[in-house]
Amino acid sequence: MPDPTPPPSEDPFADLYGRLPDARSRADADGDTVPKSRREAREAAARASHEPPAQPPTVAIPVPEPAPEPAPALDDLFATAGRIPPTTKKKAMKTKKRRRRGLWIALVIVVVLVGGAAGGGLWAWNAYGGQIRSALGWGESKDYAEGMAQGQATVTIRTGDGGQQISQSLYNAGVTKTADAFYDMLVKLPSSPTFYPGVYKLQQQMSATAALQALQDPANKMDYTAQIPEGLTVSDTISRLSDSLGIPLSDFQAAVANPATYQVSAGSLEGWLFPATYTFDPGVTAQEVIQTMVNRAVQSLDAAGVTPDQRQRILTIASIIQREARQRDDFYKVSRVIQNRLAADMLLQMDSTAQYGYNELHNGTVSSSEAALTDDNPWNTYVNKGLPKGPISNPGDVAIDAAMHPVDGPWLYFVTVNLDTGETVFSVTVQDHDAAVAQWRQWCVQNPNSGC
Repeated sequence: MPDPTPPPSEDPFADLYGRLPDARSRADADGDTVPKSRREAREAAARASHEPPAQPPTVAIPVPEPAPEPAPALDDLFATAGRIPPTTKKKAMKTKKRRRRGLWIALVIVVVLVGGAAGGGLWAWNAYGGQIRSALGWGESKDYAEGMAQGQATVTIRTGDGGQQISQSLYNAGVTKTADAFYDMLVKLPSSPTFYPGVYKLQQQMSATAALQALQDPANKMDYTAQIPEGLTVSDTISRLSDSLGIPLSDFQAAVANPATYQVSAGSLEGWLFPATYTFDPGVTAQEVIQTMVNRAVQSLDAAGVTPDQRQRILTIASIIQREARQRDDFYKVSRVIQNRLAADMLLQMDSTAQYGYNELHNGTVSSSEAALTDDNPWNTYVNKGLPKGPISNPGDVAIDAAMHPVDGPWLYFVTVNLDTGETVFSVTVQDHDAAVAQWRQWCVQNPNSGC
């Protein structure tokens, strides 16, 4: 059996170490505080005896370091593991978003590389384009970006036009990118802006916000400017003049009531209000406006070689051409058909004249109703031979020139077989004409909403 008494240590300080107090202990048996080190003990004794502390011995005796604080229990660790400080959590979320965006950017790069190499880019974009745009903050915009505006455009605001009508007019003029971009912007405004009738100078490819600012800027309003297109009647013309110039409609109605005021011997100014863009001085009257338009019509008649005694006749033929022809070259062919049918003592049978006489010229279709075709009024060329009583619209320069200079040809019939393109078939025989009419009817079946 081994000896329980340990042999004496060879270290001369071993017994001294054994008799030193445990520095980890805080108090002795009597409850007094025990110093942590010999230095503290000497300093304490010196304070008690008012003597300076003794110098340390030349031989240092190492003292064990104080024990470290106890480690937290496992239960405490698990209890706090799920509680992430708020700031740390936010940073983690931002980092996660950056990583996700980085992944999508990497995907875009891969798509481009693959697309360039093997045409896979189109497939990948079709398959994941929406997700890529969403991840990168992209998206199809209904509006032009600021700074894209270029060129020029004119937009007319008429009396009674609201946000939707103006939005459509801006789109039709090429100002805005979509038909509802301007209106969508308006509904988000805290208050509705006021729009004044007139013609405005803008640019193409403007943002909705820029277009609104332009319409609200008086400098962009073409004061006393009116745009009158070809083919309008007197009634439609004076309505546009009132909207554009701010002159009461009643003033224009009174101004056109007596054609003799403008040295016109006809019973109406129909055909005499020349279509063009006019700019007048401030304070212009309705009568002065009408006189200017009649003078412009006379200028065009004179340029085409029309003698004064033939003005009403040529304006009547030109007004039919203006309403019937769709393409510039066809103006001169339609004029020839009118001359050939008059020479052959045939009924002109022009739908535009029947529609005008029955007041259905603007019903939105080229087809005439049975009532219009059979109504016995002096403009209906399905009932009365020769030219109608007078013009049915205001013709422009080309129509007047065509009335004076028809192209040579044997045609007696014509029909527009494609209302979208204006393709027109001219025929000599009624059989060929009937075949063209059948072609037109077939097109109308295939395009029911195109004005048939």
